[in-house]
Amino acid sequence: MKGHWKTRGLLLALAACCFFIPIGSYRFENAVFEGLKLVRWYARTYLLLTLVPVFLVAGAIAVFVSRATVTRYLGAAANRAVAYAVAAVGGSVVAVCSCAVLPLFSGIRKQGAGLGPAVTFLYAGPAINVLAIVLTARVLGLRLGVARALFAILFSVVIGLLMHAFFRNDRAEQPGEERADEEGGARRSAAQTVAFFAALIGVMVFANWARSGDIRAVLLCCPGGLTTYEVEGHIVEKTDSHVVIVDTDGQEFAVSAEEVRAVAALRPGSIQNLVHDARWYLVGLLAAAVAIMLWRWFARAETAEWIDRSWGFAARMLPPLFLGVLAAGFMLGGQEGEGIIPRPCIEMLVGRSPERFLAATGLQAGAMAAGIRAAWPVLTNLFAAVVGVFMYFATLTEVPIVRGLMRSGMDKGPALALLLAGPAVSLPNMLVIRGVIGTRKTLAYVGLVVLMAALSGMIYGA
Repeated sequence: MKGHWKTRGLLLALAACCFFIPIGSYRFENAVFEGLKLVRWYARTYLLLTLVPVFLVAGAIAVFVSRATVTRYLGAAANRAVAYAVAAVGGSVVAVCSCAVLPLFSGIRKQGAGLGPAVTFLYAGPAINVLAIVLTARVLGLRLGVARALFAILFSVVIGLLMHAFFRNDRAEQPGEERADEEGGARRSAAQTVAFFAALIGVMVFANWARSGDIRAVLLCCPGGLTTYEVEGHIVEKTDSHVVIVDTDGQEFAVSAEEVRAVAALRPGSIQNLVHDARWYLVGLLAAAVAIMLWRWFARAETAEWIDRSWGFAARMLPPLFLGVLAAGFMLGGQEGEGIIPRPCIEMLVGRSPERFLAATGLQAGAMAAGIRAAWPVLTNLFAAVVGVFMYFATLTEVPIVRGLMRSGMDKGPALALLLAGPAVSLPNMLVIRGVIGTRKTLAYVGLVVLMAALSGMIYGA
């Protein structure tokens, strides 16, 4: 009976939403457009090059890695130091966004990983991203980059330990007997299995390899384009209409797209850029190596099961992922435009001073104003962390977004809170996690991320 009332309530809420759709409202229609645009961008950018390889890796974990091996290193009864070190390092190695890490998290969880190490892996994957941390240091400053790295590493382990402590009495978290490897299929050595996974992960890493971002831009210096000048630095914002470049001295150049005459890598001989230029050759070689290893070391039945498991991950996770990306774009906008929540409202609530908020709400005087001023550091960091977990940040995009907010008055504490919460958790991320570990554990995980991110922002801001 309870389930019937829940279903009826959802249907009534859906009917009411359909009845009162504010067609004709510019903000609503623009928010819908931004949500659809973000979904299209996400599918074009990440579906083939990131999600498909990740689903294949997750399926390989479920089929080719024995439950006994996962339990030995990441299980509830494993040595804590080893388990959390393996989870943190493994997460940072894959270095994917909050959505792409989900199939891997689900795979190791189903193979017997304990909740604590699995959650550490879940947070470390998108949060401890070496390229993102380097970009943060270059664009937002060395101190903020170092703070992001240290807090992310610390919190990945702390959040995992706290999740283990909160739910250690659950039956699902009790250590059990290791299951022997299933019989059948080809027998491989540990080295062969490691080589296969290294090649498979290599395909994913090199397919998504990016340039260092160091550029030399040639810009028009005079009306009419009489001459040009060069700027060496880093592109921090790029749209169809303009480009924002910060030079090596920290000076900012905001120029229209028509004024940009050429953009070239400043250090074409750097290792990162050389790898980028050769990435498709590397992907081809590694893909060929994967095919040869499958032919030589794996039985056909195993390969068929691998494809079936990978497809199962995709079928279960893609619908809530795309639904979550659509909702995130609708609420908070995409890479450029605004969602249903105006961006100036967000900027107002994460500023260095509460005066803008107090003026907008008419609360400049009285005891409430004094309380808001006193609690402003707590409120701004908490708000930044909450906004972060509902936004969707693709890998590396959080840096220019946070930089734009800082230019609008965002304080350094909330900036760090957003950098720690945003890339690690998102609305689509939460929807999928709930299907893997349940509602209670998902709420606990999200709450811990918000709390830790807000606390780090307050410490750094102080």
